[in-house]
Amino acid sequence: MSKKNNNNLQAQTASGIAHKYGDNIDTDVIIPARYLNTTSHAELAKHCLEDLDAEFVKKVNSGDIIVAGNNFGCGSSREHAPICIKAAGVSCVIANSFARIFYRNAINIGFAILECNEAVKDIDDGDKIEVDFTSGIISNITKGKKYQALPFPEFIQDIMSCGGLLNYVKENL
Repeated sequence: MSKKNNNNLQAQTASGIAHKYGDNIDTDVIIPARYLNTTSHAELAKHCLEDLDAEFVKKVNSGDIIVAGNNFGCGSSREHAPICIKAAGVSCVIANSFARIFYRNAINIGFAILECNEAVKDIDDGDKIEVDFTSGIISNITKGKKYQALPFPEFIQDIMSCGGLLNYVKENL
């Protein structure tokens, strides 16, 4: 494993309540374009998913997990979308599939995402979830079930542990 910056070290596990959504959650729904004039992560977080779920930012707690269907993060390639979700306190998104640009943007900022059809199908809104990013094991504490997602390869885990690609490059030059 590469050197780690302990100030940016992402936890190897996450635990929180599931917030479940459907297919094709696009970047315009994640963070509406009318808020893209700010670079403040805290300001972006205030508007996370507001056009889909107006109460999301009021009910999400640090560590909570978004569970969604197919093609999460489709639409425009804005990096604001994963930044907004991460800044809102969400520790991870579990989905059937991700739009490729969202997938890459999430890794670039050190935000955990996992693909696991079985978990998405079985997890309900409000279930207590634990995720081990190293092994890819997703545990539904509410239902007493476990699901296996494909964990990231070691080099991507290193990027995530550093808090994103820029920090990884700074630490490894």
